[in-house]
Amino acid sequence: MSSPRYWREIPQRYRLEAGKCTDCGNIHFPPRLVCSACSGRQFETVKLSDEGTVFTYTIIRVAPSQFVDQAPYAVGIVELDDGVRISAQIADVDLDALEIGQRVRIEFRLIQNEGEAGIICYGYKCVPA
Repeated sequence: MSSPRYWREIPQRYRLEAGKCTDCGNIHFPPRLVCSACSGRQFETVKLSDEGTVFTYTIIRVAPSQFVDQAPYAVGIVELDDGVRISAQIADVDLDALEIGQRVRIEFRLIQNEGEAGIICYGYKCVPA
């Protein structure tokens, strides 16, 4: 991930901030400039719930080069308690016991390290609740 992109996404990655349309109440994560439901352009910042359920998932067995030491691992779509769906790695779980509908919570974790001179990227992962 490039340094400018990483720094631009810090509010979403560190604080799970979303944009709530002031016209229709639809919540967008990550925040958008235009509401997909009503085309509104006014948003308020809201903090998302830190718990939810696994909506769907897949097991990554052949990982990209920066995550090869973590394979196999699960990546899923999690529906948070406030209705927003996010994609995240599901960590600290027995891959054979992982199932749709399982309760998880979001934790702040190391995502990747871009070498000795690069930035250290943190973000959210989901773990069993």
